[in-house]
Amino acid sequence: TRRGDSGTLCVSPAGLLWQLRPSDVEVELLAHTRDVVSRDLPAETGLHTGWVENGGLFIASNKQRLDEYKRLMSLGKVYGVESHVLTPSQTKDLYPLMNIDDLYGTLYVPKDGTMDPAGTCSTLARAATARGATVIIENCPVTGIQVRTDDFGVKRVHAVETAHGTIQTPCVVNCAGVWARALGRLAGVRVPLVAMHHAYVVTERIEGIQNMPNVRDHDASVYLRLQGDALSVGGYESNPIFWEEVSEKFAFGLFDLDWDVFMQHIEGAVNRVPVLEKTGIKSTVCGPESFTADHKPLMGEAPEVRGFFLGCGFNSAGKRELRGSCIHTWIWMRRPWAHPDIAISLPSRRFHHSLTDNNRWIRERSHESYAKNYSVVFPHDEPLAGRNVRKDPLHEELLRQGCVFQERHGWERPGWFNPGGAAPVLDYDYYGAYGRQRHGDYTYNRLLGDEYTFDFPPHHDIIKKECLTCRNALALFDMSYFGKFYLVGPEATKAADWLFSADVSKAPGTGSAPRFAGEISPQNTPSTLEALFCTGTKVSPSIPGWDGYYLAIGGAVAQHNWSHITTVLQDMKFQCKLLDCSEELGMMSIQGPLSRVVLQEVLDTDLSNEAFPFSTHKITTAAGCQVRAMRLSFVGEMGWELHVPRADCVKVYRAVMEAGAQHGITNAGYRAIDSLSIEKGYRHWHADLRPDDTPLEAGLAFTCKLKSSIPFLGREAVEAQKAKGIFRRLVCFTTEEKVPMFGLEAVWRDGKVVGHIRRADFGFAIDKTIAYGYIRDPAGGPVSLDFVKSGSYELERMGVTFPARAHTKSPFDPDNKRVKGFY
Repeated sequence: TRRGDSGTLCVSPAGLLWQLRPSDVEVELLAHTRDVVSRDLPAETGLHTGWVENGGLFIASNKQRLDEYKRLMSLGKVYGVESHVLTPSQTKDLYPLMNIDDLYGTLYVPKDGTMDPAGTCSTLARAATARGATVIIENCPVTGIQVRTDDFGVKRVHAVETAHGTIQTPCVVNCAGVWARALGRLAGVRVPLVAMHHAYVVTERIEGIQNMPNVRDHDASVYLRLQGDALSVGGYESNPIFWEEVSEKFAFGLFDLDWDVFMQHIEGAVNRVPVLEKTGIKSTVCGPESFTADHKPLMGEAPEVRGFFLGCGFNSAGKRELRGSCIHTWIWMRRPWAHPDIAISLPSRRFHHSLTDNNRWIRERSHESYAKNYSVVFPHDEPLAGRNVRKDPLHEELLRQGCVFQERHGWERPGWFNPGGAAPVLDYDYYGAYGRQRHGDYTYNRLLGDEYTFDFPPHHDIIKKECLTCRNALALFDMSYFGKFYLVGPEATKAADWLFSADVSKAPGTGSAPRFAGEISPQNTPSTLEALFCTGTKVSPSIPGWDGYYLAIGGAVAQHNWSHITTVLQDMKFQCKLLDCSEELGMMSIQGPLSRVVLQEVLDTDLSNEAFPFSTHKITTAAGCQVRAMRLSFVGEMGWELHVPRADCVKVYRAVMEAGAQHGITNAGYRAIDSLSIEKGYRHWHADLRPDDTPLEAGLAFTCKLKSSIPFLGREAVEAQKAKGIFRRLVCFTTEEKVPMFGLEAVWRDGKVVGHIRRADFGFAIDKTIAYGYIRDPAGGPVSLDFVKSGSYELERMGVTFPARAHTKSPFDPDNKRVKGFY
């Protein structure tokens, strides 16, 4: 290390701390940091962190932007964050120097503020030393990281080599910022971030600016941070300068400011505060900053080397998220497979190696995340950068039929189908930056733009048709982006028993049920929903004495699941291994009342209830090709999944579509799956289910083998919570008024906020808005079913409340007849 306040900290403009973000995870991280810099550190050390509570002001120049702010306001009520929507005239009263001619409105958060990054860093070091931490060795460069391979073939950190000697340690945390990639290379770890120039300027004294709130004018992509009697001005441009050759000797270095790049921020600042046009520039600061592909930090243990942890890539947010990030990195280090609750989106393991090995993907996506940092966060937005990296075997076939693809972790997956024809994703044009020609008539981008709304999107009726065709006839869903793994070996059953809370003892060909695994968190509260929310079935490996399980896992968390399972296998030393067949197999799901009629023409097996009951599978043939048929549903209909070798997917797909043509079969995408699954009450990982949720809270206790004596990861936590009672519960809500909701809406019960919505969509079969969220008792008591039923509920969307009805089970097919073939 050089010094604790080098790198980004030495050039940081602010330590701006805004309490509201379009993510409950980030709101909690920010709350942690605000508490430590404004209260905890000063109380413990007697030192000042530079915290100034002057408030924050978000500027809206149009209705969509103000709607986004209203969503933040509703979420803030859940966490006790005070905020107010102001009219232009009210904004002028608050900030007299502001130009309001083009204002639509603002969001004012009185308790936002700023901290001094360098001062906070030194105060943290003082507090750590007082608690017994070893003094940080400064100006001591790391020259190497020793990695040893253990008896099981697992690479682990052994020691750190420095210019002043070698330090033996089983654990390293890479907090090297823009130098994190170089430090990672010393251990053979890929760190997917890029370094860019990031700048701000400080003005001369401005009369009347004292005590004004900090300002973010997102539409102008500029911020104005109060700095005594002056302003710091900066922002995010569409053409940032990449730092191509990261120098090891630049810890406190600065770049020359490129005014051609930075001038757009000056223009935006002058428009918002006109007095700046006649105000001089006292100083300019342009330093290095690191950015990641999804604008989220890289945290947790690296997949390549055990004991090598990441705490980098904070995209200029490291100061305001420092305490929450530090706490959860510490939790990871103590128990790597008990992932902390608020870090579900942040693990470094979230990226597949095909992405972290792809410099084009990292560069393109990091650029786009930087350039769109201040863009409105719409529910159905998709990236334009880094596309077409991972394509499944049906990609070209579906593209010709009008498929509008979504991108998830490098995969192109079907979103919905455009009746107007093909909408291919083109090569990234960097939004016209760096002398590149912007795409002209870009159909895919135009369709995305049409959906930039917080209302029902213009393609709402198209998705409705896909959903109702599935409910009334049948639909084919390409789900090939799912992770497909085999868990095999002499102790595969022993490992599966430990990993999965559900019963895995059923004979091969049966038992495709949701499964979970977890651990008790450091606070001794149950944290039992690990990422293993998947379908699985026992299979018969060809090696005598071996057991095997085939696992199909949602593509969005497949990499996370892979890392979790392998980590548990390593730590528990189970004699088995995990094989990844995701690229070798396609997966199509045929669902609906007529699915049996159609598939009976394609599959060489009896599909009757007696011969092929729900939650079973068979190896059979389709169009002359061997397939694994699994009778499952993610949408609440009778149907089968076909798991097909990649080379045979198109042939099988065409056979199904040909047989289904006379029965009205349609292609459908994940937008339809989102609607159909929430209508049926099926849970989605990372929305309805996260590591801070438990099976009991989520209404999924039936997935736990508590009636047996078989131990499983997290069993003690589940049993303890069952005995104590649950203090929050996942509840289904519907509204009579057809109002669009997308998640983050506040839940009110009898006039008090009791939680927020995790996931929401429109249910076309019941013709209602459906939303799921966890609620608590404001009095702190258990949340029983009687508590749920006895309340009067409202859902707050963008500051407006709508009467809602609470359900203890899905209002659609509550007796679960349809998946069993009873219509």
